[in-house]
Amino acid sequence: MKKRLSSILRSMVIGGLVATGVARVLILLTASPVPDPASGRTEPSLFAPIISSNWDYITPVQAWLLIVLLAVTLVCVVGWPIAAWMERRADAGANRRIFGRQGR
Repeated sequence: MKKRLSSILRSMVIGGLVATGVARVLILLTASPVPDPASGRTEPSLFAPIISSNWDYITPVQAWLLIVLLAVTLVCVVGWPIAAWMERRADAGANRRIFGRQGR
């Protein structure tokens, strides 16, 4: 059986959200190469407010990766309800009887 476009887009939205979250976590866990002067430890920007207000911890390649992942996910989010609406409309048109009485 052929998968519907709306089902594929729904899977892509969920996969895109998971992939973006995983990429963000991996970027945050490798974020701070400079140790914190107070503790001497390196902390990801999620836990260090000074770093999180400054975007120097993320490389241009990482930024483009996040931009592409988010853009693809947003396109799928917009396309999903449109595809579902078009499929529902096509199904309703195929099941409609024009002539005759139904049930006889």
